[in-house]
Amino acid sequence: MTLHELQATEGSRTKHYRKGRGIGSGNGKTAGSGHKGQNSRSGGGVALGFEGGQMPLWRRLPKRGFKNVNRVHYAAVNVGDLNRFDEGTVVTPALLKEVGLLTKEYDGLKVLGDGKLEKKLTVQANKFSKKAEEAITSAGGKAEVI
Repeated sequence: MTLHELQATEGSRTKHYRKGRGIGSGNGKTAGSGHKGQNSRSGGGVALGFEGGQMPLWRRLPKRGFKNVNRVHYAAVNVGDLNRFDEGTVVTPALLKEVGLLTKEYDGLKVLGDGKLEKKLTVQANKFSKKAEEAITSAGGKAEVI
């Protein structure tokens, strides 16, 4: 079998159904909505989650905890991971993402102090822990807040 011989499986691709296009279409006049009633009207139907007046599931279930909508979530990188860069490199969040140390930047980058830094680097981040800042400056580098 070659590419030009490929075909869709029988019944996997159904024809688009055109509603309300005359009596000859088989789905004209009421267009499958029947006569009268809430669901036949334009804009008819019930709200999502409405259970006919019964207490809806989302209100029956217990609620727990608190989600702070103003929470700032930082992507974290340890100082020890920065040894892979050459001496004098300016380490930015974009560079870390390119190298693969960051998957997502979230709301910013925070450099943490785990590990030992042996190279003189200029690190640019949104936040630094005290230990990380000390490690970078003691290695002869600079910690710049973006």
